[in-house]
This record gives sequence, structure tokens and C-alpha cells, in this order.
Amino acid sequence: MIYEFRTYDLFPGNMPKYEASLTDSLSAGRLDHSDLFAYFYTEFGPLNQALHIWPYESLDARQAIREETTGITGWPPATGAMLDGQAADIYFPAPFNDESITGAQGPFYELRTYTYATGETPAVIDTWGKAIDERRKMSPFIGAWYTELGGLNKWAHLWGYSSLEQRAEVRKEAVAKSVWPPKGAPKPRTQDSKLYMPFSFSPLK
Repeated sequence: MIYEFRTYDLFPGNMPKYEASLTDSLSAGRLDHSDLFAYFYTEFGPLNQALHIWPYESLDARQAIREETTGITGWPPATGAMLDGQAADIYFPAPFNDESITGAQGPFYELRTYTYATGETPAVIDTWGKAIDERRKMSPFIGAWYTELGGLNKWAHLWGYSSLEQRAEVRKEAVAKSVWPPKGAPKPRTQDSKLYMPFSFSPLK
């Protein structure tokens, strides 16, 4: 399984029009070909960004689906004039992810992206795997993913929160109870955080 994280930068003021366009396009048949995991827009961090996450069985399956959906009714959506930039990252899921998670897990979603020193990803997977069950009791753990293509040594993890207050309380409690961060985990070289909210058509709400 792979996950494609596509980040689009929109020119300011276009988000409502973008949402309306995607609502129409996705309902016209694109989702008959493969599932959508999540579709978000930024609330904190870089503004005017849309993030859509697509799971595929493999890189070959991704290519085949992209070829068969190009030119179907409503796809790709007519949003090119709204976009200032586009980026795509291919991630592989951590073995402890719950691949079935969906639905109302938010409405606030924090995506934290770390980079680690070369060769440390296996240790991250090991230490996080030992600690994640206790941490996921405190707030929804949506998933963690690592790169093998493109920018290497990246580790993305996504969390759901019912409110900003809950986020602050959970993070404080996790540290106080020594639940999180995972004991013995490598220290990241860089850290980035974005707070998202779901579009109306996102499977993660």
C-alpha cells in the first residue's frame, strides 16, 4: 500500500470556488475508480493550501488509475487557474496503522512532518510501534507514513482532535504521563506542523 499526499497552493480567495469545483468533480465518477482517504484545507500554518491523500495498492496501480481517470467526466477538475503551485509525496504506511480509520475523527487534524538522519526510520517505526497503543487512547491516531521516494527520511503523522483545547490538553497530558513522545525514539532533525480542517466531501470529517 502507498499513500500519495498532494498539496496544492491556491491563490487567496479561491477556497470556496475550489471546494465547489471538487464537490462536483468527485461526485461525477472519480471515486468509482479508487478511494479517497482525506481532503483538507489549512487552518493554521501556510494558508490557502489544500491537501488530498489518496491510497493505492502500489505504484503501478496508481499509474493505471491515473491513466484511466484522465478525461472522465469532471476529472481532472477545472481548478488550474486557481493554483499557484502543486507538490506530491509518496509515502508508505507504518505497520501499526489502522487502515480502516475514517469518518468523524476531527474536525481538527494536525499533520506533523519530521525528517530524521539517514537510516533512522526503522528505529522510529520500532519505538513508535511500542508506544502508539497508549497514545491513541488519548485522541484519534489517523496514521504515520514514511518516504521511500522523493524527499527521503521524512516521517508524517496525522492526529484528530475535537477542538484546539482538546489538542492542548492531550499533548500536555501525554507528556505528564510519559506516554508520549515515544521513549528511546530518535530525535528528528526538522519538524513541521500544519493544522487542517476537512472539506465537506472528505471521508475524514
